[in-house]
Amino acid sequence: MLDTRIIVKLDVKPPFVVKPVHFEGLRKVGSPSELASKYYLQGADEIFYIDIVSSLYRRGILFEEIENVAGEIFIPFCAGGGVGSIDDYSKMFHHGADKVVINTHALQNDPEIINRASEIFGSQAVVVNIEAKKLNKGWECYTDCGRIKGKKDVLDWALESAERGAGEILLQSVDADGRRKGFDIELAKKVVSSTSIPVVVASGAGSLEDIKALIEDAGPSGVAISSLLHYDNFSVKEIKQYLKKEGLAR
Repeated sequence: MLDTRIIVKLDVKPPFVVKPVHFEGLRKVGSPSELASKYYLQGADEIFYIDIVSSLYRRGILFEEIENVAGEIFIPFCAGGGVGSIDDYSKMFHHGADKVVINTHALQNDPEIINRASEIFGSQAVVVNIEAKKLNKGWECYTDCGRIKGKKDVLDWALESAERGAGEILLQSVDADGRRKGFDIELAKKVVSSTSIPVVVASGAGSLEDIKALIEDAGPSGVAISSLLHYDNFSVKEIKQYLKKEGLAR
């Protein structure tokens, strides 16, 4: 029996959680701390908090916002957005994060930060966010909400991230993001099968059947869900009940 984690992804443009489509066209959906508390009480296995504009705007990390969310939940909490140094990692943990997710700085400037962070804090605390966009027969990495090319193949970067010490990958599809028409299962399958570390797949859940198809076909470590929950189509509890009924959860 599979036991895939049901993770809630909060895309944050402080002070609001927002819901983009293709990482653009932001719609406010609530406060990060209130939504985190709501999903924690519904039974989420983990919360991902990503400040989606900090790197884009070249501004500092708003650590108080992260601390506010961490204070509301008692499940694993992964935070990211704008991380550019080991000091940022350290401050993230100090303000309540259990894991830190990184993308722009590692991909565009200094991939060695993955090595250093995993050596200092442990690989389990280092998550690499991959924003994938379809390109010909493969996928290319992007950063800054799918705006800037990373000039690396997604599968190559997933492998490199694992080799550098990352303990987990958050895989997001720029093409499927916010459309609620299903995950890019081909992408998910290839990334999951190409690396030995856990892969959390996001972008595309529009129905319970979409989640089931992803779990059955790609076997990710976790499924990160946003729109389906933010618009109250389903609760975390209802998603888990459905997966249990389908034999995909305990």
